Amino acid sequence: MISATHLHAMVVHFPIALLLVGLVSDVIGLFSSKAFFRQAAFYLLILGTAGVGAAFFSGNAAGEGMEEGSLGTAVQLHEQAAQITLWLTLASLFLRVAVEWKRQNNRWLRVVAFVLFTLSGIAVARTGYLGGQLVFQHAA
Repeated sequence: MISATHLHAMVVHFPIALLLVGLVSDVIGLFSSKAFFRQAAFYLLILGTAGVGAAFFSGNAAGEGMEEGSLGTAVQLHEQAAQITLWLTLASLFLRVAVEWKRQNNRWLRVVAFVLFTLSGIAVARTGYLGGQLVFQHAA
């Protein structure tokens, strides 16, 4: 039977890859005239946000009972980073959906959407780093 810990280990890599590749695609889309890269970034953001949700909820279940000592502190730091990542990716996705749905060429909305996507990429990288510390330093 698959436990929450196993499920978290299986799904956690998807949002990291999807969001970081989506961010790179968005950067390429900013500097090129090809709509493909902006569209790819949009769809990768959708999939990455779904992956963040799956990783967040499976991680919450996997972290139950690990509240003591230095491991508890590291788990709490990782959970806080994951929560920030979840909120940033949701905000980025909602703004990007609004921009795409209304087909707005408002430059400021696109800049804010790009900044939120960039912050989401930074947040998911930080959360992954802290998760790696849990595994390799604390053997969680």
